[in-house]
Amino acid sequence: MAESNEKVLIKGNYAIAQAAINAGCQCYFGYPITPQTEIGEYLSAEMPKLGRGYVCAESEIAAINMVVGAVSTGVRAMTTSSSLAVALMQEALSYAASDELPVVLVNVMRAGPGLGYIYPAQGDYNQSVYGGGNGDYKIIVLAPSTVQECIDFTYRAFYLAQKYRNPVILLADGLLGQMMEPACFGKDPYPEVDVSSWALTGAKDRESRAIYSIGTDEKKQVQHIYNLFKKFEVIAENETSYEEFEVEDADIILTAFGSITRNIKAAMKVLRDKGVKAGCFRPVTLSPFPHKRINELASMGKDFAVVEMNMGQMFKDVKYAVEGKSNVSLINRPVGEWLSVEEIVSAVEKIMESKYAASIQYS
Repeated sequence: MAESNEKVLIKGNYAIAQAAINAGCQCYFGYPITPQTEIGEYLSAEMPKLGRGYVCAESEIAAINMVVGAVSTGVRAMTTSSSLAVALMQEALSYAASDELPVVLVNVMRAGPGLGYIYPAQGDYNQSVYGGGNGDYKIIVLAPSTVQECIDFTYRAFYLAQKYRNPVILLADGLLGQMMEPACFGKDPYPEVDVSSWALTGAKDRESRAIYSIGTDEKKQVQHIYNLFKKFEVIAENETSYEEFEVEDADIILTAFGSITRNIKAAMKVLRDKGVKAGCFRPVTLSPFPHKRINELASMGKDFAVVEMNMGQMFKDVKYAVEGKSNVSLINRPVGEWLSVEEIVSAVEKIMESKYAASIQYS
């Protein structure tokens, strides 16, 4: 399953693993946890065949720190985990952001909080977008909704990480990691990134370098943080991406991320057949978040219904982006069976009925 335009039936976890190989991942460090264990399982068989590094680390903390060390030499490296185990990696992610290291982390979410269980969920939005590490930093977060996007976004994750010297999280979910769909790997479409100006490759024939986080000079530390956020402004300007359908004439826009997007697309069609002008909007990059486009749609009088499998984590970002210009409603369930098309349609109809009744009452 190397680079090929032929479609194959493949599970999301395996698709991510093979895409990482195709993207030039030289080292994988991981620790088993459901529902992403198959990624490491797949790579344990394939990476040694290619003369690449595979290590089943003694813990999640060890795995992420091994990635930090590997990428500091300029090679592409990755770890994968899930939810509560990703929580253990937050300190290293903060280091990687400060040190400007191109760490790639795949989080295949499971239910929480605490140990939770392996039910599908989307409860790690806050963890990924806002982070649990110390200090001021930002991470690029990509959210696939199909197995094909698991492949495409893995390619993109490695490219963006090296292009901007910034950690990238591929935020999938247990449903997507375990589901099988036809997909093709194609060729990694992104160019090579020159890392020679910063990578620690040995100081032969050049001055020595060091990468470290500690800032003993207050003014330099202040400037360093300013520079990190200026860099993220560039990322937001160039890399923010989203998907939208039939929003121009919509009265209400169903908004979701990840695999639940598939259900809102189907719900939109049902609602349109029933005479409700519904559209769909999906943030592809959760960080940077498409605030600008959502605000533009709100300025056009579009209401939003945020559909997510958590207690309203992206809902807050949509409300912030709208800036009070339109109504934002939440349709959600915290874990388990995905909200069905019928449930979403019913909830939207109630929202529209309530809005119509209010307009009659106060007109």
